[in-house]
Amino acid sequence: MPLEKLIDRRKTHSVKWYIEDQDMIPLCIADMDFQVSEEIVNAISQKAAHGIYGYSTFCERYYDAVQYWWKTQYDWELKREWISFSPGIIPGINLLLQALTKPGDAVIVQDPVYYPFFSTIETQGCTLLSNSLIYSNGTYTMNFEDFEEKASRPNTKIFILCSPHNPVGRVWTKEELRKIGEICEKHDVYVISDEMHGDLTYSGYKHTPFATVHPGHLMFSITCAAPSKTFNIAGMQSSIFIIPNKVVKEKYETLLMGYGLMRPNAFAVEGTIAAYYKGLPWLQDVRSYLECNLQYVCSFLEDNIPSIKVVKPEATHLIWLDCRDLGIPHEELHHFFLEHARVRLDEGMKFGKGGYGFERINIACPREVLTEALLRMKAAVKGKEGTC
Repeated sequence: MPLEKLIDRRKTHSVKWYIEDQDMIPLCIADMDFQVSEEIVNAISQKAAHGIYGYSTFCERYYDAVQYWWKTQYDWELKREWISFSPGIIPGINLLLQALTKPGDAVIVQDPVYYPFFSTIETQGCTLLSNSLIYSNGTYTMNFEDFEEKASRPNTKIFILCSPHNPVGRVWTKEELRKIGEICEKHDVYVISDEMHGDLTYSGYKHTPFATVHPGHLMFSITCAAPSKTFNIAGMQSSIFIIPNKVVKEKYETLLMGYGLMRPNAFAVEGTIAAYYKGLPWLQDVRSYLECNLQYVCSFLEDNIPSIKVVKPEATHLIWLDCRDLGIPHEELHHFFLEHARVRLDEGMKFGKGGYGFERINIACPREVLTEALLRMKAAVKGKEGTC
């Protein structure tokens, strides 16, 4: 599989590569610079060759494929009636907040965290409660005491769990998930579990769906997932919402229908079926390649830019970089890499106060691109140190 193949995405309407500066290297936005599997390409090509792209709907093969993936990968037997759809995780979470909260209700997140959560909560008129993760000895853990205090407040209705966590890369253990579940069940707090990166774990780690940790979790949790990140098909806009609670699912789908979002695009169904039934060998190759890229970044930074510390991820194709020892004010850090290295990272500040002094880098690209970006960052830091 040509994972090393350099593919020019600049004229393909790619959000990641839609930049005026032709010399800029974008290692931001969580999609991959790898071609998708041949099986997905063939499925989409066959659909395209039909020549009619009218309104689409779901078929039994689609539901079978979703159930097959979750059974084979996580030993979770999904019931057909639990499975719902969204064109994306964030649109779906917006609808869930509409369905389960009223303006003024509180929603808990664990910052630093995927920043669209913030605007989603604000858009729905809810109050953001930050249960900030604890950063110590190069890794992150949950603050359960603070979490329970916030969950116990009368107006707290929802906790948005990021599992695996983006951007810090933690794969939460069953014990951590069990504790969170006990607190949420005790205080009648729904858990919206964003599990988009669950398939992209590193050696020695295995993602556990929140809803499977305890049978009681089923009725107060909604699992959000998709083939998007796993198989690099985010543009197909096909997300899966697993909602065992019948009342919650009916509320959600009423809103989904009301906004006209119930139907998939013309290629989403075939792409999802091909991904889940035939994409595993490609995914295994990608995991191995990401593992090598991760080790390369860790070694390079340790040897060449020791002032940048890697928060080593347990999952995701993203690395959270601790840049605080560079001595650059957090409000200037992102611009420093843009201007002096010509490398676009994801700005740590966007992920909440816990992201001040951090940047996020996407390593799902050919090694040649990653190497050039790191060399540029090294030169930029060396130049800065030379002027001090």
